[in-house]
Amino acid sequence: MARAGSGDDSPTTAAADGLNPALARNIEAIARRRQRTQESASLQERAAAAISRFAGSMLFVYIHIAFYTLWITANLGLIPWLPPWDPSLVILAMQASVEAIFLSTFVLINQNRMAAEDDLRADLDLQVSLLNEHETTRLITMVEAIARKLEVSTEADGEVTELKKDVAPEAVLDHLEVSDK
Repeated sequence: MARAGSGDDSPTTAAADGLNPALARNIEAIARRRQRTQESASLQERAAAAISRFAGSMLFVYIHIAFYTLWITANLGLIPWLPPWDPSLVILAMQASVEAIFLSTFVLINQNRMAAEDDLRADLDLQVSLLNEHETTRLITMVEAIARKLEVSTEADGEVTELKKDVAPEAVLDHLEVSDK
């Protein structure tokens, strides 16, 4: 077995940070994919994401606390050198409403983009799971053939027979749709 840090890129060589090499490669592949996705986003998508990130930060909260505190105290006449310009606070309410409309729109745009990415990841998960299911079925079939060749009795013959059957994803989805109703 190769030692960690020996420069050997075999699958048994531990990654520098102690991760399994296959896991380290997968993490790197995912990071590269996310980077490409971010780089390929349109200007509008990047702007919506940046605004959503800022609107979800504590700095945004602090700025609004300071802004609204100053606006309200000034318009209640509590700052003697600053004359009130919105004594009924109608302008403040209108400004807050317009800001809420735009912020919710930016958040929705960002959520739609994230939902599309989640759909792609779910499709990938499904494909990997189906591949894993097929491989497992083949392994069970092979192990059963080996056991038969070696004349080893399996106690769970009925269960092995059931496990050897490939799963039809369409049938599972149809069953899930029926059970949801």
